[in-house]
Amino acid sequence: MNRRTLIVNPNASRVTEERITEVVARFRPVEVLRTEHRGHATELAREAPGGQVWVLGGDGLVNEVLNGLRPDAVLGIVPAGGSNVVARAIGSGVRRISVGRVNGRRFAFAAGIGVDSDVVREMESEARTRLGRRSSDLEYARAVAGRLLGGYEPRMEVVGYGRAATIVVSNDAVFTYAGPLPLRFLPAARFELGLDFAAPERMTALSSALLFTRILAGRGLADASGVLSGHDLDRIEVHCDVPLPLQADGEDLGDVTEAIFEVERDAITVFV
Repeated sequence: MNRRTLIVNPNASRVTEERITEVVARFRPVEVLRTEHRGHATELAREAPGGQVWVLGGDGLVNEVLNGLRPDAVLGIVPAGGSNVVARAIGSGVRRISVGRVNGRRFAFAAGIGVDSDVVREMESEARTRLGRRSSDLEYARAVAGRLLGGYEPRMEVVGYGRAATIVVSNDAVFTYAGPLPLRFLPAARFELGLDFAAPERMTALSSALLFTRILAGRGLADASGVLSGHDLDRIEVHCDVPLPLQADGEDLGDVTEAIFEVERDAITVFV
């Protein structure tokens, strides 16, 4: 059970041959597997011979491995990406966590439809292809600001709650990081609980500025005026008026007209 498999994303921002050699010497895996294309890590995780599957890469690699991890395997993370939200939010040590699913795709910390998914589409799917690198935190911030200034009208139904312009779903308080600063969209969310969500009914430049002020103050989005929210839920159902981008852990999952968010409680053991 303690035999380790190491899955490496050789294109991650902080992965070098020297780093790989260092990690191999430290963990002594039975096998080192390198990803070759998108989705490859999911395939590798399903076939990993060790009871522990370690990843050397960022949140995208963690998400792919999470979706191929065998039920009896544990997940180890050596952060080497840009933001490394999962590893930083969990902290060093061992932790048993719940994970989310959206339309069958697992996520480790966050998913959503709206501002976040639009920016993921722009930055990861389009800009990264054009520039050949991951966008910086500053570029992300500019993209978010630009979209918020344009405004968002209600364009989806959160079943049982009402109409909303955008929705963020998380199983931990930290939704992302702005450099060293953790942005806690849903402060009551915990890895050991179910899913939390916040769904602003509409977003203007003014309302977005007020909500962001709440986030910077650590108060998050839940319970804010004009924001639908829920805590420690097993299921959230969303119907979109038109096809909208869906993201999970910063991965673009394409356009959807319906999204079913569910939780797998007490799902996996994570080492960081």
